[in-house]
Amino acid sequence: MGSIRIVTDSTVDLSERIISEYGIEIVPLSFSIDNQTYVDRVDITPVEFMVKMKQAKELPKSSQPPAGAFLEAFDRLGADGGEVLSIHMTGGLSGTVRSAEMAAEMTKAKVTVIDSHYITKALGFQVIEAAKMAKEGRSVEEIVERLQAIREQTRLFVVVDTLDNLVKGGRIGKAQAWIGSLLKIKLIASLEDGSLNPVAKVRSRAHVIEYLAKRFAEDTEGKTIRGVGLVHADGFELASKLKDVIVENFGYRDIDIEDTTPIISTHTGAGAIGFTYYCD
Repeated sequence: MGSIRIVTDSTVDLSERIISEYGIEIVPLSFSIDNQTYVDRVDITPVEFMVKMKQAKELPKSSQPPAGAFLEAFDRLGADGGEVLSIHMTGGLSGTVRSAEMAAEMTKAKVTVIDSHYITKALGFQVIEAAKMAKEGRSVEEIVERLQAIREQTRLFVVVDTLDNLVKGGRIGKAQAWIGSLLKIKLIASLEDGSLNPVAKVRSRAHVIEYLAKRFAEDTEGKTIRGVGLVHADGFELASKLKDVIVENFGYRDIDIEDTTPIISTHTGAGAIGFTYYCD
């Protein structure tokens, strides 16, 4: 990857193939279930996590990586004089980016830390673009400028079947006022300013797909689609149906569906999907 190394965290929801192909360094978050601690995607898979979460007495609790974990990575990756670009999940949902900033202040390596303002595949858009540009020999300044443009053109929607986990975890933002009216209604929220804020409430999966396809059409009209991502937490069927609609109606086929990180599943609960895209 030339003289610039790319670091991110485990909420990025990229496949092992992509991570390996671009030489991306992952610093994992961790979480605890019933007093047992797990390292994200190291000690347990997303599928195994969903089983344990459903059986748990209390909502799992997530923890950002300690600054020491980032320091070790920065020292190692910058040992040959190369630069490090560390891109992370929104600071509105986690202290991960702050841990990276603390490590950047301690290391002798030249490190630039970026708050992506997003999570999951939306974070992944920025990480992959940074890795591609680094391979091309572009400077950190050029990459950072491009990432800002991607952020401005990115949309991320989350569909949840139940508000239980969002309420318990305190991540529901402006949706608090909706709680009393959401029995048997699916919530569609967008990620804005680090909080999941409601944009629609619908009564069926068909209406979920209709709403998201309409938003996708409006946001991408007259533009070039650069990336589309789908993730799920026990919601593969809904994610797959939405993918089919996007492929059929818009002709964009480069869409992978991934099991989302336990860090996200903790807050969304079972049955959730995440739909994200960006364009130029």
